[in-house]
Amino acid sequence: MKEGWLQRLQNEVAQAWAVAVKDVKVYYLRPGMIMFGFLMPFFMFFSFSVRREMAAAQGVARLLALTVFFTAAAAGPFIIPLERRLGTYDRLLAAPMSLLTLLLGKAAVGAFFAIGVSAVALIVGVVAFGAPIAHPGLLTAGLLVGSFSFSALGLIFGSIPTRNPGDVQMPSTLLRWGLLFISGVFIPLEEMAPAARAVAYLSPLTYAQDLMNHAVLGAGLLTPWLDLLVLLGSGLLFLLPAVLMHRRSRRLGY
Repeated sequence: MKEGWLQRLQNEVAQAWAVAVKDVKVYYLRPGMIMFGFLMPFFMFFSFSVRREMAAAQGVARLLALTVFFTAAAAGPFIIPLERRLGTYDRLLAAPMSLLTLLLGKAAVGAFFAIGVSAVALIVGVVAFGAPIAHPGLLTAGLLVGSFSFSALGLIFGSIPTRNPGDVQMPSTLLRWGLLFISGVFIPLEEMAPAARAVAYLSPLTYAQDLMNHAVLGAGLLTPWLDLLVLLGSGLLFLLPAVLMHRRSRRLGY
């Protein structure tokens, strides 16, 4: 019984990995992924940091949070509708694997992309600007958990029944910008009014930023374990509507 369960788990992991590797090879260099996943966080960071006196470590912490957030969430809204239009998504749905396994493979694509882009930003910050890293282990955990959580958020929009990536890019971008502006990325939590801080706690990006502050600066307002638990719980919570919407899309013929 135990061996059968382990064998099934290995098969599911292998199937999710195969989906992720295929998408990495096919879609990483597409213009939509480059624009919304790679360039967007850097544009946002430089536009809001210009003329601000910001230490190198503080800038790296903010850039990492923005990169993980925008890059991880960019894959699902772009790849899944495009695959529907090309007809390749029907083959994946007909494959002998569970829907959850398929979605986890898709989530891994965004997570890998976010980790890779964040690594580039981190190397530039450390080598070029001399930013110190207070807790490397916490930084690694934050990048992994944050990438999974925000990639799962992108899956919700990828689950909208459409074959045109443009139909989901707009609502996806609007939500991400909304979560960005209410979070503690540009205005630290300790400087917010109590009402604004209460709203900021509704954004998972707030916890990613606080976790990056702990990892890079060595200090944050919340506890690192709370940040990790909220990000992990958010990722699992985001998977639920993605699964339900996918089932509805299959009934509608998408």
